[in-house]
Amino acid sequence: MSKHDRRGFLKAGVGAAAGAGVAQAQSPGPVRKVHRRGSPFNQAVSYGNLLFIAGKGYHKEGDIKIHTKGVLDDLQAELENAGSSMEKVLQCRVFLNDLKDYAGMNEVFKGRFGENPPVRTTVAAAGGIPGNSLVEIDVIAYI
Repeated sequence: MSKHDRRGFLKAGVGAAAGAGVAQAQSPGPVRKVHRRGSPFNQAVSYGNLLFIAGKGYHKEGDIKIHTKGVLDDLQAELENAGSSMEKVLQCRVFLNDLKDYAGMNEVFKGRFGENPPVRTTVAAAGGIPGNSLVEIDVIAYI
């Protein structure tokens, strides 16, 4: 390799490295964003295109079906506020005040997440759900 060829090669390498540095500086990676909807607490936080929604309970009178519908409606509103939807939920965790409510919760739950529902874990919360809710649900979705 001649001296002239080496200089050209080095210039090209330095230019490519500098260009890569500029590209990295322009894209720092995923961004964390809080999605507010009238609560003093962070109810939804996204990191990149992943969305994490805090557990939702229903703190009014009613049976497990009314509570489940109220929680799912609230989750849907949070998802849509952040630019997502029920169909984009990847994981769902359901906390029941009592496992005897499993069938009633499941009846309302089915079909709310589209044709391909998320993976789900359902447990009974030892000591109950705060605020006298019969169910609490949290989700992870994508935007």
